[in-house]
Amino acid sequence: MTTRNTPPFRADHVGSFLRPAYLLEARDQFFNKKSISAEQLRAVEDKAITEIVKFQQDVGLHSITDGEFRRTYFHIDFLEQLGGVKTDIPVTIKKPDGTEELAPPVIRVTGKVQHVKDIQKADFEYLKSQVAAGLTPKVTIPSPTMLHFRGGRAGIDKVAYPELEPAFYDDVARAYGDELQSLYDAGCRYVQMDDTNLAYLCDEKMREAARQRGDDPNELPHRYAKFINKVVALKPAGMTLAMHLCRGNFKSTHAAAGNYEPVAEALLSEMNLDAFFLEYDDERSGDFRPLRYLSKDKIVVLGLVTTKFGAMESKDALKRRIDEAAKYAPLEQMCLSPQCGFSSTVHGNNIAVEDQRKKLALVVETAAEVWG
Repeated sequence: MTTRNTPPFRADHVGSFLRPAYLLEARDQFFNKKSISAEQLRAVEDKAITEIVKFQQDVGLHSITDGEFRRTYFHIDFLEQLGGVKTDIPVTIKKPDGTEELAPPVIRVTGKVQHVKDIQKADFEYLKSQVAAGLTPKVTIPSPTMLHFRGGRAGIDKVAYPELEPAFYDDVARAYGDELQSLYDAGCRYVQMDDTNLAYLCDEKMREAARQRGDDPNELPHRYAKFINKVVALKPAGMTLAMHLCRGNFKSTHAAAGNYEPVAEALLSEMNLDAFFLEYDDERSGDFRPLRYLSKDKIVVLGLVTTKFGAMESKDALKRRIDEAAKYAPLEQMCLSPQCGFSSTVHGNNIAVEDQRKKLALVVETAAEVWG
């Protein structure tokens, strides 16, 4: 087996990290108390990002993110900066068992979707300035499917888009293509799109919700494959574009469950992406049979190590699961990662900073033993 010199790497990760207490305090001072300026907050974010970059480098990772330290939510902070998009702050619901659940935010398309400014460029430039030579800075952005799935046809303005095909999908793809180009021009070569919607379409409750909105959950994955391919067609040559399928990751809870089978063919055979990060940390994800659809030129990153809880997986158990997955797709086309980030929202999962380090070290060590 061989190591990989291009992303995704044999030991990779999804991107977000637990925010340090001093960063949370600065955010509170800026957003709630209005006692510090945007420049002062950014200086604190810069310090925290410098530290989290060093943390990733010390643990042995080759792809390095800014931990999503400038964001409150993995998706809203990006999407609301597109022209023609309005979002509401998600609400937290207390469940009968005492846990909290994040109700999905309302995302509305109120006009023509446009790329009105560079969204991630300045953030990427700071990240790149902190990353050691030979390592790869990685940017994470929400998937464009978010602009359709949350509200369906009813969430998209009928004056701007009397018909969704092809104008809506083309405009969104162009906006994403412009953002990818601006990142490429700044030196970015690795972007990951985070997508909850395809994972939600594995869950019967979510499939029924899609039906109620007037969508066919069997047809949607194929429509989204064409949608994603419009973005891929505008991707600069030499940039790796990956997708992470997320089943929900708010304060160690999940939103969706179910085998990947309902979306596997559209995802792994029809989408022209370079790589797929799939959550496989527990029985919610089903078996590895859907990997039989993986195209010969694609990579699947197995998310076998949970970021939700501190209990440590064993190397032997991880190797057994990798062997099991290799019955359905070639080992050479696989990598290893945690199942999700450690803090998809600013609130963070219920896991200790030290466990975060141990989990990543486990991924790095296991990958080295499996692939060399």
